[in-house]
Amino acid sequence: MLTLQLAVFAVCPFVWALTTHAFAPASSIVSSRTTNTPIRHRTVPSKLHESKDANMTDEEREIAMEKALKAMTAFSNKYTENTGTFYCSDKSIPAVVIKGLAEHKVTLGAPLCPCRFYEDKEKEAKEGYWNCPCVPMRERHECHCMLFLTEDNDFVGEETNISYDEVKNLSGGMSG
Repeated sequence: MLTLQLAVFAVCPFVWALTTHAFAPASSIVSSRTTNTPIRHRTVPSKLHESKDANMTDEEREIAMEKALKAMTAFSNKYTENTGTFYCSDKSIPAVVIKGLAEHKVTLGAPLCPCRFYEDKEKEAKEGYWNCPCVPMRERHECHCMLFLTEDNDFVGEETNISYDEVKNLSGGMSG
């Protein structure tokens, strides 16, 4: 199992980032020089690139995340069914990716692939190439995130369904 996780972390740094709480909400990030806790800074979006959730209260954001997580879970299950693809044998992998898609749906308004680096996420989300399912997945069944796997993938599992509760539990809860 550790080998699978290391392989996934190498392919998809976003999975590593989510599992290490790098995407914790600003309210849960504590910076202190008196501990060994690394200091993390949240960038404040400019007016040109203000995230869709910038004016939400914590409660509104939690509700939006729950709704988006349910929607992205349902979408992912339907997509595996429609394309004949499967989830990874380690279901925490699709759970974390689905959570990342939901987070982008809330912050960007689109399910931008969470496993890639973008100079400008808002621009990429508007262009749509990397919105899930991305063009490589639609055209060639190549999923960089390891969310939708074909039968010939070394990490393919037998599951084509993941529940909302599994996604929530395996991805570390609701907070993005």
